[in-house]
Parts: sequence; C-alpha cells; structure tokens
Amino acid sequence: MPSMTLFYSPTSPFVRKVMVLLHETEQLAKVALQEVQLSPISPNPAVNAANPAGKIPALRLADGSLLFDSRVILEYLDQQHDGQPLLATSGSARWNGLTLCALADALLDAAVLIRYESFLRPADKRWDAWLAGQQDKIERALAYFEQVASASLSEHFDLAAISLACALGYVD
Repeated sequence: MPSMTLFYSPTSPFVRKVMVLLHETEQLAKVALQEVQLSPISPNPAVNAANPAGKIPALRLADGSLLFDSRVILEYLDQQHDGQPLLATSGSARWNGLTLCALADALLDAAVLIRYESFLRPADKRWDAWLAGQQDKIERALAYFEQVASASLSEHFDLAAISLACALGYVD
C-alpha cells in the first residue's frame, strides 16, 4: 500500500528526475501517482493545494505534510531507501553534487522557458534577445558539464547524474 502520493505529469522533466530515483532505489511501490494537468496560464486547484507555487512535482507524505520542488523531493527520497545515498551527506562531495544538481536544473529551467516563449507566446510578441539569453545559459551549462564535470559524473550514479540526464533528455 503506497504511503506517499506524487502529483505529477508524465511530460514534466522535473517529475522525471523523481521517477528515475524512485525506480533506481526501488521505492516506486511506496508512492501513489496522481496525474494532474498543468499549464503556466491555466492554474490547477489540486496542484495549487499541494504546492502554493502551482508547480509539480509535489509529494504528499504519509502524515499529510507536503514537499515540493524536485530537489527537495529527491533529497527526501534519497534518505528513505536502504542503499547507498545518491548524494553525499557531507563534505566537498556533497557541495559538488548539489552544485552540479543546481546547474542541471538551471539548464532545464532555461530550456523550459524557451519552450514556453516559443510555443505559448504569440509569434509577434516573442522576445528574441531573451530567447538567445536562455539558449546561451544552456550552452554554458553544457560546456561546463563537458569540460569540468564529465569525469565526476561518469565515475558513479548519483543525483547530479540523474538531474543532468533528465535535462539532456528534455533538450534533446
């Protein structure tokens, strides 16, 4: 019987990070999946009740409390399984892992913003310089991962690798 509920959309790259962790740590059976429809211009009352920011994923715990933001949910779930942690618990390895997760999320944020600007805003109202700025963020992040972080990411499977893989899957 599931003890938690994940508010999700199968198309969300942020939800995908949580789903990868659930599968890899064999925790999927603990979570009931509640699919929600979401749009940046059309709020969803169920999502707003689970997360005041109106975003997914959101995770309702067995005690009824709510966690939101994929990074928070990932850290929580990483502490709930019996295997090796997917994020170091202290020291420079933890800070490096968190930094790489944040950069992968920044890459993903820029990609999502480009999608919104390109597909939701009318063509005559699009801001090309802003789109170029978001694309530049993506390119800088990719260059950093390739030049600086590729060795550490290829050494072991962790939250940074999950975050980057999901970001790359979205931009592909």
